[in-house]
Amino acid sequence: MSTFLGGISTLSLARWQFGITTVFHFLFVPLTIGLGLLVAVLQSAYYKTKDPAYDRMTRFFGKLFLVNFAIGVVTGIVQEFQFGMDWSRYSTFVGNIFGAPLAIEALLAFFMESTFLGIWIFGRGRVSDRIHLSAIWLASLGTILSAAFIVAANSWMQHPVGFTIDPVSHQAVMTNFWAVVTNSTFLLAYGHVLFSAFLTGAVFMLAIAAWHLRKGHDLAGFAKAARIAIVATLITAVGTMFLGDSQAKQMTQQQPMKMAAAEALYNSANGASFSLLTIGDLSGNPVFQVRVPHVLSILATNTWNGNVKGINQLQKEATAKYGAGSYVPVIWVLYWTFRIMVGLGILLFILGGAGLWLMKRKRLEQSKRFLRFASWMLLAPFIANSVGWIFTEIGRQPWVVYGLLKTSDAVTIISPGYVAASLVGFTSVYTLLAIVEIGLMIRLAKVPTPVLDGDEAESLPELIY
Repeated sequence: MSTFLGGISTLSLARWQFGITTVFHFLFVPLTIGLGLLVAVLQSAYYKTKDPAYDRMTRFFGKLFLVNFAIGVVTGIVQEFQFGMDWSRYSTFVGNIFGAPLAIEALLAFFMESTFLGIWIFGRGRVSDRIHLSAIWLASLGTILSAAFIVAANSWMQHPVGFTIDPVSHQAVMTNFWAVVTNSTFLLAYGHVLFSAFLTGAVFMLAIAAWHLRKGHDLAGFAKAARIAIVATLITAVGTMFLGDSQAKQMTQQQPMKMAAAEALYNSANGASFSLLTIGDLSGNPVFQVRVPHVLSILATNTWNGNVKGINQLQKEATAKYGAGSYVPVIWVLYWTFRIMVGLGILLFILGGAGLWLMKRKRLEQSKRFLRFASWMLLAPFIANSVGWIFTEIGRQPWVVYGLLKTSDAVTIISPGYVAASLVGFTSVYTLLAIVEIGLMIRLAKVPTPVLDGDEAESLPELIY
């Protein structure tokens, strides 16, 4: 049971702390995954063509990748400790399952990333070009594998499989590891995370390259980077939207309340319409709405007149199954995060499509309007990633493990004063890290790698990254 300090419960403070630290950490994860792959692509292009412009872009974006990776590691370590600090009852319940993918992530993926990044950073000029190129590809693969095990753990919380409840300890015990890592929720969520991460890296590279093209810096290098980023943006935007649509249909089957809350649909409907915009009350009596007929049914069931269950009916079903209590998440949060996520995804698709159209007409570098638009879109994927995870996690409430463990039963039984102190401490440290990260990234992003001839480039120190 939560205790209170000034009306604020331990549970509320613990949720705020975990939410702040998780969202902050997840700002770095997609960029690490996406930018790491794109740096590997740039270096591969240099390895194949020996065009020094690709080498300059590898060095330039490699520096940004490394700064982001370092800050991401620091913020990620905190996540491991929070399970024991504020959520010990959760850790006790799911530790036999949740611990396995986390341990594999640390022992396999993280060590793989670190080892090969070390070779890549310090190996230039000391190992062959082929080994140096392989190092960045293997480091990128490490980030991709790292995401797999984290998403597998989270997907089990969304859709528990491959387990049994021990009758003595009342803990969840894994019975089938293969079922956990082939969880249908994991397969779609992992694909969506990867595509959104690659999209983040592509838009980040495009936005910075566009800024330099507007300034007239290293036109040969940044034009090449922009072209690669545009193609990647378009492909990954399509992939992200396709997998997001598939997740919506799966979510309707596995967590129907999340879909109903995202639409503020209070009563079940056939051929349900989709709300593009609701002004005013989301409790069933809006002041003004713009709706598109049948679209919600298509999104949820892939049929024109498919039945979509409403909040009221799902609440009755949950009460009958799990007992008294509210099983409705915070509706306004789900409603708006869903629309922000989808809206930004569409904008990024337009960005990639417009860029490709200009490339085909050889007008990319001359289109100041597009380059300005691309620069403005720098923050879009970060916002979309954040609201996407907020939607995913808050939409599962009141469950921390869906159908098995409520969030209120997972929190550590400690004084709210201890949680408040750690919340203030973590928030202060993360604010400082954010200032350092933003300052370093802006400083490095504004200064392009100097254009040198081959001999001069080879004489640069290894830490030019």
